[in-house]
Amino acid sequence: MDLEVSPALTIPASELGWRFSRSSGPGGQHVNTSDSRVELSWNVVDSAALSDGQRLMLVTRLGRRITAGVITVTASERRSQLRNREIALAKLADLVADGLAPEPASRRATKPTRGSNRRRLAAKEQRAATKRQRRRPSAE
Repeated sequence: MDLEVSPALTIPASELGWRFSRSSGPGGQHVNTSDSRVELSWNVVDSAALSDGQRLMLVTRLGRRITAGVITVTASERRSQLRNREIALAKLADLVADGLAPEPASRRATKPTRGSNRRRLAAKEQRAATKRQRRRPSAE
């Protein structure tokens, strides 16, 4: 089954590599016999689904997640191998979508408005008056 990351990008099932192993955690004797932990790997560098620009963007943004050109995602949250497969596919899709997402617009610094400045100074004056009233009366 192909993995649809976005309407513009679908990873073919032939490019996905699966590995299964025994999962740790609860499950009793069943855990000792079933391979429910899932490792899903995808070779970013050799993928035909990506354009050169997308490949470069993924390699630079997900640099520490990529080992020898391959992204690997693991899932062992559930006892069922099928559920862990679905979780691993979702994790990989999210990871790739985040790596290909456009940069957010940079924040432009703005000056405070005249009204906000007035409100701030009025609040300061009010606070100062409150504290002034708490003082002991002067002996003048």
